[in-house]
Amino acid sequence: MTPITGSIVALITPMLEDGSIDYPHLRTLIDWHISQGTDCIGVVGTTGESPTVTVQEHCEIIRVSVEQSAGRVPIMAGCGANSTAEAIELARFARQVGADCQLQVVPYYNKPTQEGQYLHFRSIAEAVDLPMVLYNVPGRTVADLQHDTVMRLAQIDGIIGIKEATGNLERAQWLIHDAPEGFAIYSGDDGTAVALMLCGGQGNVSVTANIAPQMMHDLCVAAIAGHAREAMAIQNRLLNLHKNMFTEANPIPVKWAAARMGLCGGTMRLPMTSFSSQLQPALEAAMRECGLI
Repeated sequence: MTPITGSIVALITPMLEDGSIDYPHLRTLIDWHISQGTDCIGVVGTTGESPTVTVQEHCEIIRVSVEQSAGRVPIMAGCGANSTAEAIELARFARQVGADCQLQVVPYYNKPTQEGQYLHFRSIAEAVDLPMVLYNVPGRTVADLQHDTVMRLAQIDGIIGIKEATGNLERAQWLIHDAPEGFAIYSGDDGTAVALMLCGGQGNVSVTANIAPQMMHDLCVAAIAGHAREAMAIQNRLLNLHKNMFTEANPIPVKWAAARMGLCGGTMRLPMTSFSSQLQPALEAAMRECGLI
């Protein structure tokens, strides 16, 4: 596949008031992101509420997203699970319906060893011919994919990059320094994404891009090109927005913000709850600063 660079939105999953998936608004969001310059659309990740959708819904979200994109931008299908067999099945489905690549998170809750993580990702890559981006987010998974394990995995055919979401820039620099040619390092942390890209990273898997896609695209273009002043001018406008998007667990604030903009409803499934009323004014003010409302 053509290497993915730029702004990769970690897309929210629209839901109706009864909690069912709102597929018409999912299609509308995909069209809007394409028109706004989003470079790749990531679906059914943590921001897409993957823990609370059923397997059938998970697969249908991927299918609809691929169908709606119609090749205009790549679809990165979230296929992660803490069961290797389940992750393989999701990846097989994603490949079958035409997803461009898969995002595979470190198995959560069961705390695998480094060898267990290595064998998990290797098994998926060997079972399914679909380019894989690893996803390390120890703040969510508890388990941490260590540098040496990433470098072992980077040698495996079909494993093409990593979403590095620790926010640790020294760690990101070592990944960029040691990665083999063709292995991409993506930020998974909006607050530090500019720095990672200026160090040589290939893009950003972004929560903020859900509501500010054009700005995030422009930021990524500037940072990847090494235009630090231009990238930081955009980042400085977005800093308060980044901050307020994480005052409660993701995707609670971003889904409220998307609803505030009229992009879709704000419904989430338990155990995710509505955005706290006392936090809403600060996020609304940050959105106004960026001209989003």
